[in-house]
Amino acid sequence: MSQKVLLNAKEVSIILHRLACQLIENHDDFSETVLIGIQPRGKYLADRLAKMLMEDYGIKNIKLGHLDITFFRDDFRRGDKPLAANTTEIDFIVENKNVVFIDDVLYTGRSIRSALTAIQSFGRPDNIELLTLIDRRFSRHLPIQPNYKGRQVDAIDNQRVIVNWIENQGEDAVYLIDK
Repeated sequence: MSQKVLLNAKEVSIILHRLACQLIENHDDFSETVLIGIQPRGKYLADRLAKMLMEDYGIKNIKLGHLDITFFRDDFRRGDKPLAANTTEIDFIVENKNVVFIDDVLYTGRSIRSALTAIQSFGRPDNIELLTLIDRRFSRHLPIQPNYKGRQVDAIDNQRVIVNWIENQGEDAVYLIDK
């Protein structure tokens, strides 16, 4: 099994600042916008972006939530073992808000389809956008594209893109791994 570094810590930081600036350009003071990290791995990116927006760019009222899509997945009952659910932490209504879904890697698009269904429990948003750190552009099963992307990666099906965050793996890095 071989691995290649796609992004190191410095490159991840630069990309996160660029993504934060793009969000500010489109959402100004975030009074009508909520950020939703898709569990489990989009949570780290969403938390990091929200912290950056508040601390580095002075945005005050960031509404941040985490959405578990486990029971909305189309492969929910297909595995041999039961899926372990994460927690949904959304303490606000998304009715008439701009929702920005945040996930680390956009692969087939099925997680985003699940998130679109799951978010309806919290109201009907005015608009939904997608932000991903990595866009695996040739792997889509559904017609879903990110509005904001950190880096586009051309990876074949026997390769995996792994995003490590300092919060859970002790480093900020993105790897391309041959299975």
